[in-house]
Amino acid sequence: MLKRDEELLNSRQVAMILDLSPDTVNEFARKNILPAFKKGKQWRFRKRDISVFYKKQNKDIRDA
Repeated sequence: MLKRDEELLNSRQVAMILDLSPDTVNEFARKNILPAFKKGKQWRFRKRDISVFYKKQNKDIRDA
């Protein structure tokens, strides 16, 4: 069983969190901008990794 911070998200869920389109999320995964892995044909994202990415992006915006 996955721990809460190991929860997996799909592209649509990540898109909602980051306010992006699912296509953009998939492109970011392909380009290694977002940490992700393939499960079958679908990208999967660890909730913890998305949280870290989100916090870093917001920090970078505030520091600009």
